[in-house]
Amino acid sequence: MSLSLNLYQSMALAVAVFYLGTLLKKKIKVFQTYCIPSPVIGGVIYAILNLILYQTGVLNLEIDTTLQSVFMNVFFCSVGFTAGFGMLKKGGKSLIVFLVAVCILIGIQDVAGAALCKVFGLQPLLGLALGSMPLTGGHATTTAFAPLLESMGVQNALIVGVAAATYGLVAGNVIGNPLARRRIKKLGLSSSDAAQVDHEALLELKKNTEGTAKLDVDRGTLALALIFLACGLGTLISMLFAKFNITLASYVGSMIIGIIIRNAICDKFDLDLPVQEIETIGSISLNFFLALAMMGMQLWQLADLAGPMVAILLIQTVLTGLFVYFVTFNMMGRDYDAAVLSAGHCGFGMGATPNAMANMDALTKVFGPSEKAYLIIPVCGGFFTDIVNSLILTFFMNVL
Repeated sequence: MSLSLNLYQSMALAVAVFYLGTLLKKKIKVFQTYCIPSPVIGGVIYAILNLILYQTGVLNLEIDTTLQSVFMNVFFCSVGFTAGFGMLKKGGKSLIVFLVAVCILIGIQDVAGAALCKVFGLQPLLGLALGSMPLTGGHATTTAFAPLLESMGVQNALIVGVAAATYGLVAGNVIGNPLARRRIKKLGLSSSDAAQVDHEALLELKKNTEGTAKLDVDRGTLALALIFLACGLGTLISMLFAKFNITLASYVGSMIIGIIIRNAICDKFDLDLPVQEIETIGSISLNFFLALAMMGMQLWQLADLAGPMVAILLIQTVLTGLFVYFVTFNMMGRDYDAAVLSAGHCGFGMGATPNAMANMDALTKVFGPSEKAYLIIPVCGGFFTDIVNSLILTFFMNVL
């Protein structure tokens, strides 16, 4: 039996999936430990139930994903609005150096993914769904780019990417702290050796990244208006790139316009931008975007790819671990801050920013604080990584 849900029914189901994940995350500690997002938890359970229903011939359920692309564009557009380049200046040289390390790792993950897929007889483009797209990018970037890969003829990119992103959340926490602990113990590093940071800059960065959401109608309306304005203008950028036969994820144009409005207009002319309201709208959109994307997974398509996928992900884990241990640590100064930053880089280089923060929290509770790490990781992981990863992925999609 087949059943097709309309837009409203699909959204009602997405809400149920999201809150199922929220409930289970509160009840089951392992989900909290590894920072698994609520829509991912609920979405995986839904996908498993859907697999059982499909394989037994009981029900073939189809959902309307019209709003998925809307939520996707709104979320990534909000990332553009919150990425103030003034934060790069306030973060100083260390922030720039760390961002360079992030870019290098993204490139390594994508090259390795493409090369390994070729070795296993798979399409090289599928390597992006086993590279920085799910690992550095996480579920949001994966569910945004994977449909684009599938439109280019790459089969099962979404299901592979989502599986890889879920694996990365766990792996980033598992390997991050042991590697950092080894550096700290081996070199006798301590928190007292940590570099002193500019406290005024730290407070400014926290103001940009940790604000409390406001429920003000006028500011909320302005935030939503700016987001949809940026999304609309962003389509023109996508159309422009299409004329030059350059494949661009639909949200990249929106994100670019958001960056321009924030940095070239609001910051330059000291205009009040409702950043916290934009972040709130973006976070809400991310939850439902992920829920709808996870509900679209068809697990029965994964069987033939399971072996190569596991092998590639294990190799990616080793590569990421070696990179943060030898490259990130050395680039960031070979001190205690560098060790904590390495743990953080492992967290969002394999998983997501919350994983990075969890790694650093566990480490600093034992060995002492690192203000420098807590200044750099939220800014890089929360804002700039999504931007540079999108640009690098776009490059590889057009050259592979």
